[in-house]
Amino acid sequence: MRYIVIGAGAVGGTVGARLAGSGREVVCVARGAHREALERDGLRLVTPDGEHVHRVAVVGGPEELGELRADDVLLLAVKSQDTVAALDAWAPRPVAGGGTAGERLPVLCLQNGVANERTALRRFARVVGVCVWLPSTYLEPGTIGAGGTPLSGVLHLGTYPPGRPEPVLKAVAADLRASHLGAPLPEDVMPWKYAKLLDNLTNAIEALAGPLEGPEALALVAEARAEGVAVLEAAGIATAGEEETRLARGERMRLLPVPGVPRGGGSTWQSLRRGAASVEADWLNGEIVLLGRLHGVPTPVNETLRTLVNELARTGGGPGAYTLAAVRERIAGGAARG
Repeated sequence: MRYIVIGAGAVGGTVGARLAGSGREVVCVARGAHREALERDGLRLVTPDGEHVHRVAVVGGPEELGELRADDVLLLAVKSQDTVAALDAWAPRPVAGGGTAGERLPVLCLQNGVANERTALRRFARVVGVCVWLPSTYLEPGTIGAGGTPLSGVLHLGTYPPGRPEPVLKAVAADLRASHLGAPLPEDVMPWKYAKLLDNLTNAIEALAGPLEGPEALALVAEARAEGVAVLEAAGIATAGEEETRLARGERMRLLPVPGVPRGGGSTWQSLRRGAASVEADWLNGEIVLLGRLHGVPTPVNETLRTLVNELARTGGGPGAYTLAAVRERIAGGAARG
């Protein structure tokens, strides 16, 4: 199999590097300075046990590969706001022997949120959901830091919808397990992804007001999560339990400092730090807001977090632009208007 990593940032770059390190064939899709660094210096992965550099094929898009191979596996690792554009670029590409990527090739959604699989299924017949527990940071063009050890991450994989046959799923899981990555195969991956969604609701708080430390920050975390739990219960959506998810990672993925790499934040924090014009908040906190509106559950905390993070992205504001008190004030104002 050949793995095509669509979006070789923090998550995609880590998975691509680990697969390449175990001898698997990898193509990274990247642009701009990141592509130039990958082509010039290779894909550099910095971990608690040292630095690993891998020479991988690099392209800017599907047109540079020409006809795709029948044994290609597409790893979709772009942010959720970029999903549609990526899928639309890859789904119509021709595959050797006839047909298109959307008709013949599997696409694995290595993404936060719970909407990407459904979006992919409109364009691809073979969709695999992936719940990604993988602490990593895009450090600079060509370089990714990953602090998980002894495994760099744990990726739960499952067909979407559950029960659909996927001939390569076990082989992909075996390749991941041979590459410093966990790869459980639950019957239904979506409860795991909804559990991760609840964890990701705090990304916005960290991005807005800094580290999730102290009683005030932890209280806001608890409120955002409580809204999420209430909404999922109202919608009848099952999640993997907190203890179940903790055990799934356990000692297999402990987070350690990476030499020479400063402590950063989660994916939303990283996006704001890089000056990204868009973030994932609409697919994280916004998913809870959407479900709340559908099922009559108020979600003032998540609505405010979604709004504020999107405002920061649009205006070019960096992470940590708000105090917790300012966030609270906006929440109270939104709840009063609601």
